[in-house]
Amino acid sequence: MLSFEDVLAAQDTVSETARHTPLDYSHTFSAMTGADVHLKLELFQRTGSFKIRGATNRIASLSDAEREAGVVTASAGNHAQGVALAATRIGVDSKIVMPERAPVSKVKATRSYGGNVVLHGRDYDAAAEHAHELEREEGRTYVHAFDDEKVMAGQGTIGLEIYEDLPGVDTVVVPIGGGGLISGIATALKGKDERIRVIGVQAEGASSVAESLEKGHRIERDSVETIADGIATRTVGEQTFDVISDRVDEVVTVSDSEIAVALTTLLERSKTLAEGAGAVALAAVMEEKFDFEDDETIVPALCGGNIDLNMLTNVIMRGLVETGRYLKIRTVLQDRPGALEELVEVLSREQVNIYGIEHDRTSRDVAMSSAEVELDLETRGHDHVDELIDSLTDEGYEVDVLV
Repeated sequence: MLSFEDVLAAQDTVSETARHTPLDYSHTFSAMTGADVHLKLELFQRTGSFKIRGATNRIASLSDAEREAGVVTASAGNHAQGVALAATRIGVDSKIVMPERAPVSKVKATRSYGGNVVLHGRDYDAAAEHAHELEREEGRTYVHAFDDEKVMAGQGTIGLEIYEDLPGVDTVVVPIGGGGLISGIATALKGKDERIRVIGVQAEGASSVAESLEKGHRIERDSVETIADGIATRTVGEQTFDVISDRVDEVVTVSDSEIAVALTTLLERSKTLAEGAGAVALAAVMEEKFDFEDDETIVPALCGGNIDLNMLTNVIMRGLVETGRYLKIRTVLQDRPGALEELVEVLSREQVNIYGIEHDRTSRDVAMSSAEVELDLETRGHDHVDELIDSLTDEGYEVDVLV
């Protein structure tokens, strides 16, 4: 099993490529939660993710013959970039298999770091199967995204940095996909101080670790579905599961809606952009998915910032909906002059901003003397939404909330 000494040994190797990323006290999230919240901003790492650490440590351990043959791996995006850059820096050829639906931004970035990208399969696990075929056919060394002690040790250097910067930390909250990151961090922190609590977080749509721990053995999900594509794996690693079972205090899950709220709040209040997988730890703190005391010193690890712009648009919209900042409604008006103006007057009185109006006289769902209207509205929160709906109802409008 991965040891504390393994993580310590990785520190010098990793530091040649990876940055020591900031640990930033957050007034905003401390005030929101009552805890003493410090954000580990690993999303400012080279390649935008922690994955460069484990990839660097693993590739540095290759023999001369292995370097000559090259490496191959599978990744949803962040590990791909880490392997591509680490391999290119030491002159090793890398072939990266990514799921066909991998974010375009991550595919382009991986190629820019020198990786030869192959798109294959619907998710990480399908991509990994193909990567192993290439391993056998081409004699390359497979660099596993998480189930490898050198990789786990490299990721664990984050834990050493957290302890160095904040030795009084009480709880560290870490995303879990395949488990390499949390295995390394938990090993590092428990090696420094057994009293430090380590909480793992998974997306509800990819919760293989949480389910495995409940059943006492590794399980594999039939499919995964989450906006946190960086942790969308169907199962946890064999080695990582052993470490998690031994050293992680608790594993919780968060919904995609909760991830979206954390991501948008982080962007709006801290001016920091995380990807879905990078925001899950903060989501768990914001939603109080685990018990913590007032003023407890908590470090959510924000470990990835490589979000596709199309995904970002969807996530921001979901976050606005969940926080009552965006509303889409439908109502029916009498088809006569001034009817729309009267509706707009109610919205103006309630200080609602109108993004868009769709006016339809041809809908079969309403009388011929009526018109159906859909409105996209900017609101100020759930209380404001409730006040608006009450005002419209009082004025005689029947309102359907669409979003």
